Amino acid sequence: MLIALVTLGILAVIIGLVLGYAAIRFRVESDPVVDQIDALLPQTQCGQCTYAGCRPYAEAIAAGEADINQCPPGGEVTIQGLADLLGVDPKPLNPEHGEHSEKTVVIIDEQVCIGCTLCIQACPVDAILGAAKQMHTVIASECTGCDLCIPPCPVECIHVVPVKTTSATWSWPLPVIETGAIKTSG
Repeated sequence: MLIALVTLGILAVIIGLVLGYAAIRFRVESDPVVDQIDALLPQTQCGQCTYAGCRPYAEAIAAGEADINQCPPGGEVTIQGLADLLGVDPKPLNPEHGEHSEKTVVIIDEQVCIGCTLCIQACPVDAILGAAKQMHTVIASECTGCDLCIPPCPVECIHVVPVKTTSATWSWPLPVIETGAIKTSG
């Protein structure tokens, strides 16, 4: 018994040393510009920019393969932030990728849901909870409002709702200047 424990201990130390060496030797460093671009993106993983998610889009921007104006969920604020970071002129949102709208989440009408799991499979951020042939529900704090779960639903039980404004999410509306007078935009 003692020999087995000593042998396993020695084996664990050797494997640990090999893994430690491999972690140092084969370390893959991330591009800091890609990290900064990714941090500015809204992390909806919606694919409206024609990339599989925010990280691939950030990598494409850093490589000069994509423009900074392809993210409808981020809107003008994200475009301005990317322009400032990269030292380029801001551009209007490219309409080919959609329009910027207020932040939304989806809800599932649990009385209508048949438990097909198609919405779970379509959700890129795992914000839908449920099991096969059981009702599903959305974890609102995890939902990014990408709406990718809506098209696969065969019974149309998924609905888009605006994010509820709380004291943590409320912001002062920006003034809109019209004919010399200042009006609020909301």
